[in-house]
Parts: sequence; structure tokens; C-alpha cells
Amino acid sequence: MLLCSAATGAAPPPRIVTLAPHLAEIVHAAGAGSALVGVSEYSDHPAAVRSLPRVGDGWQVDYERVLALRPDLVLAWESGTPTATVERLRSLGLEVVVVPTHRLDDVATALRRIGDLAGTRPAAEAAARRYEAKIAAARERHAGSRPVTVFVEIDDRPLFTVGGRHVISEAVELCGGRNVYADLDQAAPQVDLESVLAHDPEAILSTDDTVADPRAEWQRWTRLTAVRAGTIYSVPSDTVTRATPRLVDGVEAICAALDDARVRLERVRPAGEPAQRR
Repeated sequence: MLLCSAATGAAPPPRIVTLAPHLAEIVHAAGAGSALVGVSEYSDHPAAVRSLPRVGDGWQVDYERVLALRPDLVLAWESGTPTATVERLRSLGLEVVVVPTHRLDDVATALRRIGDLAGTRPAAEAAARRYEAKIAAARERHAGSRPVTVFVEIDDRPLFTVGGRHVISEAVELCGGRNVYADLDQAAPQVDLESVLAHDPEAILSTDDTVADPRAEWQRWTRLTAVRAGTIYSVPSDTVTRATPRLVDGVEAICAALDDARVRLERVRPAGEPAQRR
């Protein structure tokens, strides 16, 4: 527990270290950016975090560097930070809070929780409400949309996709899509080309740091509905893969792609074929 300042009677802001890029971003969004003293590799948003000391990446943490920063609080990623890392940090006497960000709603929950921990609840609450309002508006706009089956490509060699537990899968569903691998329990499973061809997705969403030109990459597979319809899209990796308030932008990009896909699919659908094929 933090001691109160003798002059103000208020608790001083905690010194915070984050172990994932999205957690640093959420800390800033919650109004506690000035409390950050250390971040993980690849933390690059907002720009202010780029100059902060690095304490490791998603797999390895420099414990000596973390201790040297004298944090009051270390924020770990529930599905990314190894359990052994969390246990080791706690054994060193550090307070570690594990923050889950599996679902769209978890972003608002994380904002509020970090706001409480950092003493910035009013700013965090405002950010959480803005985020929730935008997600609700996107969900309302796409309620009842014609379903589109979707393959999400997050790596190409080998092929990796997202299962039903991943926040991208939920974003696809919000936009009226159906992730063809939603039945897989892994967050980011590896799949083979034959399986993708067998699923014959109506649209392909490729993160923009995966393939420079996904349309050209997939053109050889002419039997795919997505190839015939021209419904292959790049979506911004930074906003669809990081569970932060910017996920709203990722949702809008996915929804825009699927809205376009519905128009294109109508043009290639054989006469008499029902609107919902699957």
C-alpha cells in the first residue's frame, strides 16, 4: 500500500512497469502515463513510451532492470506473460497484477482497474465509457447483417489464424462475420492451406504486417470464393491485434471490409443461390 504525502494527504502516483505493449497503451489511456517507468519491447504507442527503459519482451524479462526501476506495480498480460515470470517477480517482493484482455469488454474493464490502481479513476472512467459507446454503436450498426464466412490470416509462413477465444474473432462476429476457425480453442492456432481451401471462406482478412499484398498472394487459389469475389483485405495489425481503446479503429476496419465483401459477394453469387450459404 502506498503511503500518503504529508503535504497533500494524497497517495503519490505508483511507479508502474508494463510487460506488454498494449498494457503501456492502456495505462496512458487511463490517464496514468506519467506513472510509467518501464515497458516491454515493441511498446510504441503513444510516442511517449518509446523513450522509456525496456525490461524485456513477451518471453524474457530482465529482473535486475525491473528491480532497478523500483516499481510499485508491475502489470502482466494474462495470456502472454509466462506464469513463471509472474511468480518470479512476486518472489522478488514486487506487486504484480495480471490483466486479462481476451474480449472486447475487457478493454473497458482494464481501463477502470488500472485507473483504480493508479489513482486516475475519473480519466479512466471517461476513456472506458467512450470506448464502450463506440463498440456499442458498431455492434448496433451491424446487427442483422448478412453473415460472411471469414479466414483471418495473422501469419503466412506458416499459416496462423485466430481461434474463437481471440479478440479478433469477436470483432469479426460483431461485424456480422463468422470466423471459419471459431471452433478452435487456441488463441492463435497454426492451420494448413488444405484446411483453408476446404473451408472456402467468403472473405480473407490479413493483418498488414503479415503479407504486403494478400490479394496477389492468394490469387493462385482460384477456386476460393474470396478470390473469385475479390474479397481479400489488409487490416491494420496495430489496431486489430492490440486490445486497447484503439481496438475501436480495428473493429471499424474489419466492419468496413465485410461491408464491402457483402456487396462484392452479391455480384458473383449464382442466380437463385440463397443469401446465406452457410
